[in-house]
Amino acid sequence: MELIDWENHYQDFITYLFSLRDEKYRNFTFKLLNNDKINMIGIRIPELKKMSKMIVKMDYMSFIKNNSHEYFEEIMLHGLVVTSLKIPFNESIALFNDYIKYIDNWSCCDSVIANYKSFNKNLDAGLKYIKKYLNSKNSWINRVGIVLLLDYYIKDDYIDKIYDLIDNIKVDEYYVKMAIAWLLSTCLIKYYDKTIEYLKRTNIDDWTYNKAIQKAIESYRIKNKDELRTMKR
Repeated sequence: MELIDWENHYQDFITYLFSLRDEKYRNFTFKLLNNDKINMIGIRIPELKKMSKMIVKMDYMSFIKNNSHEYFEEIMLHGLVVTSLKIPFNESIALFNDYIKYIDNWSCCDSVIANYKSFNKNLDAGLKYIKKYLNSKNSWINRVGIVLLLDYYIKDDYIDKIYDLIDNIKVDEYYVKMAIAWLLSTCLIKYYDKTIEYLKRTNIDDWTYNKAIQKAIESYRIKNKDELRTMKR
């Protein structure tokens, strides 16, 4: 991919993206996203990651400014570019906060957060933003906060904070509740006894609670599955 004048040739970039289209992959992935409103070209995530690393070396702010966010791939690239930048965290998180407004599916949430490795070096600073995400009226932004906890905070210094934050989430939305279940099942893998004690006192809804237990039972990393089976509500 050659150096691009984003302001004058952004549409040429869209044409280039369509030249990379994989129709079979597009049809398969589109079904997984479960959102008929998404416009998807059909480019595999590893290819988008490679592309984002090249855009970072260009005028990435012009790319973000001219991004139309019409296609799934544009939104994904925006997030991958932002989370790949080697810049101070206060600048990075400002760009990230602008990006998450465009999220409308689990992939543009989860894949981008997994790419945000610098967040791991700024956990205390990042926690105040997570609290804001969890209090948002946008359920996708709620999921952003939960997946950040999942990817970066299941550690000795933060595990108790995770329990407190989870208990204060009151969002009745499938992708939020699934993320909480995923988070809790991973906590069970890494902090089994501590998470069992939390589950005995938690006030999360029955569906999320049982889904967390189910996902933990399905994990090969947990041995004591009989106890978990007795805990279902």
